[in-house]
Amino acid sequence: MSKQVYQFNEGQASMRDLLGGKGANLAEMTRLGLPVPPGFTITTEACIEYLENGKTISTELKKEIERHLVLLEDQEGKKFGSSEELLLISVRSGSKYSMPGMMDTILNLGLNDESVKVLAKMTNNEVFAYDCYRRLIQMFGNVVYGIDGQQFESLLDFYKSKYRVKQDSDLTSDQLKDIVEDFKRVYLENKRQPFPQDPKEQLLQAVEAVFSSWNNERAFVYRNLHNIDHFIGTAVNIQAMVFGNSGNESGTGVVFSRHPATGEKELFGEYLINAQGEDVVAGIRTPQSIHQLKKDLPECYDELNRLVNLLETHYLDMQDIEFTIDNKKLYLLQTRNGKRTAKSAVKIAVDMVSERLITKEEAIMMIRPESIVSLLYPVFDEKALAEATLISDKGLPASPGSATGKVYFDADSAKAAAASGEKVVLIRQETSPEDIGGMVVSEAIVTSRGGMTSHAAVVARGMGTCCVAGCSELEVNELVKQVTFPGGVIKEGDVVSVDGSVGALYVGAIAQNVAEQDENLEMILKWSRELARLEVRMNAETVNDIQTGLDFHASGIGLIRTEHMFFAPERLKEMRRFILADTFDERKMALKTILMYQIQDFKQIFATIGEKPGVIRLLDPPLHEFVPSNEKEFAKIAQDLNVPVEKIASKVNELHEINPMLGHRGCRLAVTYPELYIMQAEAIIKSIIALKKEKGIIVEPEIMIPLVGTTKELTLLKEKIVNYVDQLLNEEQCQVVYTIGTMIEIPRACFIADQIAESAEFLSFGTNDLTQLTFGYSRDDAGKFIHQYLEEGILMDDPFQTIDLEGVGELVQTAVVRARKTRPAIKIGVCGELGGDPRSIDFFNRIGLDYVSCSPFRLPIAYIAAARSQIEFQEKVDVNK
Repeated sequence: MSKQVYQFNEGQASMRDLLGGKGANLAEMTRLGLPVPPGFTITTEACIEYLENGKTISTELKKEIERHLVLLEDQEGKKFGSSEELLLISVRSGSKYSMPGMMDTILNLGLNDESVKVLAKMTNNEVFAYDCYRRLIQMFGNVVYGIDGQQFESLLDFYKSKYRVKQDSDLTSDQLKDIVEDFKRVYLENKRQPFPQDPKEQLLQAVEAVFSSWNNERAFVYRNLHNIDHFIGTAVNIQAMVFGNSGNESGTGVVFSRHPATGEKELFGEYLINAQGEDVVAGIRTPQSIHQLKKDLPECYDELNRLVNLLETHYLDMQDIEFTIDNKKLYLLQTRNGKRTAKSAVKIAVDMVSERLITKEEAIMMIRPESIVSLLYPVFDEKALAEATLISDKGLPASPGSATGKVYFDADSAKAAAASGEKVVLIRQETSPEDIGGMVVSEAIVTSRGGMTSHAAVVARGMGTCCVAGCSELEVNELVKQVTFPGGVIKEGDVVSVDGSVGALYVGAIAQNVAEQDENLEMILKWSRELARLEVRMNAETVNDIQTGLDFHASGIGLIRTEHMFFAPERLKEMRRFILADTFDERKMALKTILMYQIQDFKQIFATIGEKPGVIRLLDPPLHEFVPSNEKEFAKIAQDLNVPVEKIASKVNELHEINPMLGHRGCRLAVTYPELYIMQAEAIIKSIIALKKEKGIIVEPEIMIPLVGTTKELTLLKEKIVNYVDQLLNEEQCQVVYTIGTMIEIPRACFIADQIAESAEFLSFGTNDLTQLTFGYSRDDAGKFIHQYLEEGILMDDPFQTIDLEGVGELVQTAVVRARKTRPAIKIGVCGELGGDPRSIDFFNRIGLDYVSCSPFRLPIAYIAAARSQIEFQEKVDVNK
């Protein structure tokens, strides 16, 4: 059997997987000779074994704990459960990753009705002894037996009120003895058994409780939130007690080596005199600023300051340190890398480089890419948010940021309200491309259906607009223009506030804090661009979106969705004319007008990005998206186009598809109507020729044919486009360098990527469609069950947010390998939403893609993620050398 228990002096910082973060750091501090109370750590492997074996501690583990307890007794010169030199211990959890407050701790373990008298005699302090005993009974009852802690608190409050004292420390020994008896009575009433008097029984029950706390609800939620593996378990740290509640020359506290909110290089923290650690965490008493300790116990403050600086220099990161002072002697109970705000994180990282403590690479590795969202988007004021009335917090955080506005339920009403100067929040069951006019003018977008890659989510992220999707608690009635939610009703014109970072909606307006330019973040991003191997492009097609991306230093455009260019009223009219045309000539006439609009569109795009690369995806959606499903609109279209209403109804019925996602769209539509793609290619080339003549800008477009599943689809359409474009260039007597590639979004295309690469000059993975076609999940409907799948462990991650390595990832890697066998230098990128997800970016970097593309406001996140991935990859290469 492998070793499952380690004394602190047997471990070191590198053993986090086995000893957990707390245990590894206690071992490291012991190794450094710092004042750490001795103890031992039961490994994470023992926890997993316990949970897998029906929550039973093996006989071997019990014996190993016993042996290490004897070693601890020898180190302290005391005995656990002794009637003379009494040893008390603490039992604390500690997983590999810091999870503050998520699992459980028990202090003063080893006390019982007899040993409390021994402690009183040893310390000559009966108040202290019985204070320790009542704390143990309370914590043990709550942690081990699940007794509601409020039962103990209520009794404590009763006694303080009865004896007219404000603080626990003001109670007398006799009063504390009465409290102890009442606390023990709670056990009998709740569990029909007495508080255990055998110290070794207490220890084993405490260890089991900490193991079990790995799977408590709050720990599970925390791990989901921070993407922590559910199967790594927690270690258990057993440590000799030191007492911050042993008088007015004792105390306990928490100190940070730098300010966790601002990043300033100064001690920041709090402490309490005559208290134990849980008092600080629980907020039972108001703590003092750490700087007050310099007056109360100056020698301890100076020693603490020295040790804090030593630990920061050793770990090369801001430290969060728990300490106890026992009769003027300072002890360190824990150190860990401190949690901090995004603003603080980037300042600390940049400052530490300036102080020559760390390198640029190490600074970037200190920044969690997702954490910088609050530095890019406006956020609600925390105080105002706490006072706001919640409508729902069950939506998906589809696009970060915060916004307030009046509610409208359709694009036309939203546009009219915005034109009159109102701030608008567009709420719909789900959005479609036809809603784009209303979406563009909205401060926020909310849908009751759809997922993280639904139309609303994708478009909102591209525009940098706050969005909450799939908020199923909302019953949206677009006809009567109202939303019903569990607490009431929202009507058109009512003011709501939307938090797209957490998926929540609130009644009324909430004050905002606008993100300001952060020079430290700019430095981090500059270093990230220098160190990343992957290029980072943007998904964008409007001038505003493109400019935002350029401001964030996008290396180009990875996806221009041309369908969004067709939904302005005058363009939609001509597109409908094309759809309703009976002959090729009629279709061509409609496309001639659309061509002029498209030339204007592409000129604007290319003029904005200059000579940076840009991928233009030719028309992708099915034709039914360009016609209304509402019969009331048929008459207006009939009047606009001078056609019978019956013809429109017939065409709408003809275009209806059972499953449009798998229907007549993308390259399939172009096979039927090749003139569509030829028109778009002509617009691209003519806009480039015009720009070259007018401004001297040289553009080399990358023309993408979407939804290819067979080689013949690509070769057929490419041949038609190339023949037409070459003829056009000959007529214009001009040269334009262009490439034609495809989007890999069908699983079959991944398996024949070697054949596709014979014709395709570049590839780009459309991970949204590739994911839904691989899983068979509709990305718009998966929100109905995906949360349950995550909660029950059916899925480890939402595959629309983080790449599924076993399925979708394998397909991507297969396609990359096969394509490069045919064309070794082929450019390959990602333009789906996973191009902005840090964990997905790491995978794309490791398999050798050339670029990722994401919405403009995710560019900073993507650059940091790409740099972190490359730094880690290079470190592994260097180690292997």
